[in-house]
Amino acid sequence: MSKPRRKKGRNISGWVVLDKPAGMGSTEAVSKVKWLYRAEKAGHAGTLDPLASGMLPIALGEATKTVPYVMDGAKIYRFTVAWGEERATDDLEGGATATSADRPTEAQIRALLPKYTGVIMQVPPQFSAIKIDGERAYDIARAGETVEIAAREIEIGRLDIVELPDEGHTTFEVECGKGTYVRSLARDMGRDLGCYGHVSDLRRELVEPFETDDLVTVAELEAAAGIVRNPDGTETRPDPDETPTAFGALDELLVDTVVALDSLPEIPLGDDAAQKVRLGNPVIVRGRDAPVEAADAFATQRGKLVAIGSVEAGMFKPRRVFTA
Repeated sequence: MSKPRRKKGRNISGWVVLDKPAGMGSTEAVSKVKWLYRAEKAGHAGTLDPLASGMLPIALGEATKTVPYVMDGAKIYRFTVAWGEERATDDLEGGATATSADRPTEAQIRALLPKYTGVIMQVPPQFSAIKIDGERAYDIARAGETVEIAAREIEIGRLDIVELPDEGHTTFEVECGKGTYVRSLARDMGRDLGCYGHVSDLRRELVEPFETDDLVTVAELEAAAGIVRNPDGTETRPDPDETPTAFGALDELLVDTVVALDSLPEIPLGDDAAQKVRLGNPVIVRGRDAPVEAADAFATQRGKLVAIGSVEAGMFKPRRVFTA
């Protein structure tokens, strides 16, 4: 009988709130962070385009169980639209598909903003991760085909003009919900204004419930890992097997897993109740302010995350239990 295979990597859990640089893909960023921490598993909470920079929350270990709650959080983007040209990818990467010599006035742009505030319908870009008959839209688009992508309902809390650097560019800030494509906003506003447009610069400023103070750069992570860049372009890092404290500085940069659940009711548990929940059993919710009903809630033991579940008729029923 063969022995069970050992999992590769450290049993480390938490969030790395990465300040992703432009030019790095989201999958590449996850791989980089996973390698630095030697984590067993990792995943991100919402793709950020390679040409975009900014907040990319990356979950390690048990924190991957909380990814859906971060995905549902509000997001803030700052982006610049270049007027006069629509592009295949709706950003700088694609070739021009339509051009115009017209440029919108500030008054025309401001008059358009209410149309893009609130609950609206939006068609994702041709170059997006939307699945069409099992294939990613960007794979179909790269093959030279055009596909019909259905409009989806999204919600935009606010859309403001931040700066008008010249007549050909406008910088906006948008607060929006899950599934919003900023590139589609630029494309659609350009069409409505009759001058076309595409995103020339994009930065994700915030993903709730994380804060800008949580941001950490790749350089800061590498420095914490003790990585030295050699003249020949290679990297040297301490061997954690020989240096037991090598991960200490890195681990200090992690945001606790429980922060991802900030929008949910918290159910504090005593030791006996926590043990029952870890075994998958429901427990009575106690406390004057305890909810009687809640579709989603999380239980803690002395501030440590124990489980995510629901509250039904005054009972906390665990759905996902945490071991770390």
